[in-house]
Amino acid sequence: MMRPAIAALPGSQIREVANAGIGRPGVLAFWFGESDEITPAAVREAAAESLARGETFYSHNLGLMELRRAIADYASGLHRPVDAARVAVTSSGVNALMLAMQLLAGPGDRVAVVVPVWPNLPAQPAILGADVRRVPLVSRQGAWTLDLQRLLEAVTPTTRVLLVNAPNNPTGWTLAREEQQAILDHCRRTGTWIVADEVYERLWYGAVAPSPTESATTRGVNAEGAPQPQRAAPSFLDLADPDDRLVVAHSFSKSFLMTGWRLGWLVLPPACVEPIGKLIEFNTSCAPVFVQRGALAALDLGDAFVVPLVERLRQCRDRLVAGLSTLPRVRVAAPHGGMYAFLQVEGQTDSLSFAKQLVTRHGLGLAPGAAFGAEAEGWLRWCFASKDPSRLEEGLARLAWALDV
Repeated sequence: MMRPAIAALPGSQIREVANAGIGRPGVLAFWFGESDEITPAAVREAAAESLARGETFYSHNLGLMELRRAIADYASGLHRPVDAARVAVTSSGVNALMLAMQLLAGPGDRVAVVVPVWPNLPAQPAILGADVRRVPLVSRQGAWTLDLQRLLEAVTPTTRVLLVNAPNNPTGWTLAREEQQAILDHCRRTGTWIVADEVYERLWYGAVAPSPTESATTRGVNAEGAPQPQRAAPSFLDLADPDDRLVVAHSFSKSFLMTGWRLGWLVLPPACVEPIGKLIEFNTSCAPVFVQRGALAALDLGDAFVVPLVERLRQCRDRLVAGLSTLPRVRVAAPHGGMYAFLQVEGQTDSLSFAKQLVTRHGLGLAPGAAFGAEAEGWLRWCFASKDPSRLEEGLARLAWALDV
């Protein structure tokens, strides 16, 4: 018999809705967390050239040193300096998160998770036998915020790991700099590890004013000495020391349109790098070289690609949220980060059934809020990352039809 923890794992409700819609003609699919734009040509060409050279063999457990240096330079351009020796390349962002959990959490360890959140995150420590405690965000008029005091009270000296995803999937909630500092200070006192899922940090639409104690070095200055506009959401890397109990997970999937490539990375304290290399060996051995070559090309593109992408996503967000706000019974707030509008439909208490109804009757594919935890029942997630804004307009028309507007 399988382990009870595995038998108890729920299936993906997002997949359940997608399976109900795949194959139906004319369905508008907004259920998955990816853009409908293909990966940039330079990235695809770099991978193809690597394959043509015959780079089909194993690489270092921690990734090509060339890529680790490029990731460190990229991260250092956004945050405090990161040494390449602290970077580990992983076979996707979700693999990075699972490796972090394997490194830090085991049977009976208490893991606090800020929810609602992508279901894979709380599932990972549960798979390892950890005691998962959910700390809910608070929703008000369609917007989600953190009850900081409630979170701090939930993290005690018996809490092994705090897992936090910000910008958050599905809500778009993002930590403020002062909240991050308070959490970091508190976890230093309790001896708790922070595992920060920051894969959406570049998909950021708001400007966070620097705190009075924030130095210009964390944000950079322009030629006149004024702070530069923030190019990413607030990160724990802006505040933490290299030896702090902090592991930050990233991915190439969202900011570089590489969801199918399955490549991510971790930034770790120096003492954790060798152990994570062992875990990579026992999980995947290494990431494919040709995929890593593609990632190098993505980082070469850098802001020249990411900044216009984020602006396109901002326009999609604004267009969709404005349309949703005109619909009766719908509550929604513009997300600060990510690629999702998270909306509540008054009177809907079974989001899975409603999402299936939207697919089968109206050809509109959204993710049910219940997929992200009981805290989000009655909500729906709509991925607005679309290269063709008319698809969003058609989706709005279909939702209005479903609501009898």
